[in-house]
Amino acid sequence: MKIASECYECLQRLARQVAELSTDDENLMAKALETGLKVVEDNFSYDEISIAIATEIHRAARELTGNPDPYRGMKDEEMRMSRKLIEEIGPADAGDFAGCLGLSVLGNAIDFFRDFDSIREDMRRGVRFCRDDSAQFTERLKQARDVLFLADNAGEVFFDLPLVNWMQRSARVTYVVKESPVQNDLTIDDFRRCGLEGEFGAVMTTGCAVPGVSFSLASDEFRREYESAGLILAKGMAYYEALTELPGDGRVLHCLKAKCNPVADSLGVPLDCYVAVMR
Repeated sequence: MKIASECYECLQRLARQVAELSTDDENLMAKALETGLKVVEDNFSYDEISIAIATEIHRAARELTGNPDPYRGMKDEEMRMSRKLIEEIGPADAGDFAGCLGLSVLGNAIDFFRDFDSIREDMRRGVRFCRDDSAQFTERLKQARDVLFLADNAGEVFFDLPLVNWMQRSARVTYVVKESPVQNDLTIDDFRRCGLEGEFGAVMTTGCAVPGVSFSLASDEFRREYESAGLILAKGMAYYEALTELPGDGRVLHCLKAKCNPVADSLGVPLDCYVAVMR
């Protein structure tokens, strides 16, 4: 999915957020912000995708500040909230694929910048998909040998586990996280910190620190797994933006909340709608 005009301000906000999270040194913060804004200005093009520019913003901030994981505190708090919320909301009503998928997507409501009570209220309302192709996915799952589950943010890991367990009844599921930190995406280190190692079965990384994925930067192992997977479940907008640059082959179920107008317009749904779209 190519950049839209609205992405310019969004990328500028990202540059500011990364600078502020990367260091407490005001001078260094100002330099990181200046550099990040220049990355946006120099690279913004309607032939580009936003995650490519976001990746450069993060790389520049890491190099300038020496902070390898600016979102560390945010991720720790999101995982703390996630663990507490899954105990309250619980997977009790997530017995079928639809319930498990809805629970997994609910995890996307977890946000470091929102208070716990408002997140809890959102979760209690549940998920209604504006577009729902999940039935196509479950039909194909009956014949699939393997599923590649592309994970999103660190706080969602506890909400993903029931869905992984449900799919493992039919196929081998490989849970894919990030090799190293980028934004608040779940990394292999975060995964080990959360205490769920061993419960997900097969786990691998994309081999790169990119929101979503860049196939030019991803590991050979990930590219092989992606090409050979019978089905792919991709969570979040970054994977949608990345994978829609490839021809649709009917293997990928995109599960996300359309949090910005360009993504919502691309999907043909209102802003803030949940979707489960096969392509």
